Amino acid sequence: MEFYKMEGAGNDYIYFDCTKGEFENPEEVSIKLSDRHFGVGGDGIIMICKSDVADFRMRMFNADGSEGKMCGNASRCIGKFVYDLGLTDKTEVTLETLSGIKILDLHVTDGKVESVTVDMNEPVLAGAQIPTKWNSDMVVNESLVVDGKEYTVTAVSMGNPHCVTFIDFPPTELDLPKIGPSFEFHEMFPERTNTEFVQKIDDHTLMMRVWERGSGETLACGTGACATVVAATLCGLVQRDEEITVKLIGGDLKIRWSKEGSVFMTGPAKFAFKGETMD
Repeated sequence: MEFYKMEGAGNDYIYFDCTKGEFENPEEVSIKLSDRHFGVGGDGIIMICKSDVADFRMRMFNADGSEGKMCGNASRCIGKFVYDLGLTDKTEVTLETLSGIKILDLHVTDGKVESVTVDMNEPVLAGAQIPTKWNSDMVVNESLVVDGKEYTVTAVSMGNPHCVTFIDFPPTELDLPKIGPSFEFHEMFPERTNTEFVQKIDDHTLMMRVWERGSGETLACGTGACATVVAATLCGLVQRDEEITVKLIGGDLKIRWSKEGSVFMTGPAKFAFKGETMD
């Protein structure tokens, strides 16, 4: 099978054009190809499929084979994929995902997509719908004990659940491989959770490190950056409807939570290489 390796702010996936037909056992394919020693290497695989309700449909599988409902960085890369490879000539593309239809605004320079703005829709704030075991209308500054230590967390869903914790030191100092799984599998999150540790730099800049459910630590997470800005707004750290730069290990994303409700994410999308599986 022919594939393309792409990355958005360092969040790398293996992309397949499935507009002419989907392949079997994508869970197994993702586990095999995502391995960075014995496979292609990536945070998972992305299948770009036909859609009856949008221009294209995304199926996303994590490195452990689990299917995800949404991936912000992958949605941007799909925008570049379908435009640069001639699957569409539109600069506004609709994308069907398991968390609803997203609108991709492609920023084109010299015939190639350089960056993409995604309308990520409105965040889900009700505890039960995220889902969490908190039944409140919003899960803001709640106490959560993880491995015997108490954290203050805010939960948000951007199509998948996120648990955001604000800290007063650089997140690079955390032993994330140790504490990340404890957050991911915490009993308060019945479908597991992505976890973001965030330091406020100034009123328009946040620094974030992320542990993604099913993939572990990644260099960037688009939905996580969106959830972080929503959480920071709810906690009074930034102002709503202003563009916030979220600095990740793999690069920067620009996030704006509009007064109308939608969260808009802007960031890069790049090809790394093209390849073909041998079996």
